[in-house]
Amino acid sequence: MRHTVSLKQNHEFRRLYQKGKSAVSPYFAVYCRRNGRPGSRLGITTGVKLGNAVKRNFARRRIRELYRTNESKLIPGFDLVVVARTKLLFGRYQDVERSFLHLMKKLGLIATEGGEP
Repeated sequence: MRHTVSLKQNHEFRRLYQKGKSAVSPYFAVYCRRNGRPGSRLGITTGVKLGNAVKRNFARRRIRELYRTNESKLIPGFDLVVVARTKLLFGRYQDVERSFLHLMKKLGLIATEGGEP
């Protein structure tokens, strides 16, 4: 992930949950907010409801890979939190990726040909 740093502080997650824009799909919920920095920051949440540690780590790896492969399409300068849902563990990768891109477009994070939305 080229221009992305991890979100790790609890207060940063809470700020996104309260003041950020959100979009949901059967696979995950995404919260975003402009951060005023040149790069983006990504946070991933996998709750205990998802299953044991193996399943939660699988979900985190899958989300990280989705973000990494599509990072060039996204506008930098946003904080993102992706909350994994149970269906993410069982969905086909193509379906999950299509859903991810749809949510990014819905939130206005997909760059157009000129670079900005």
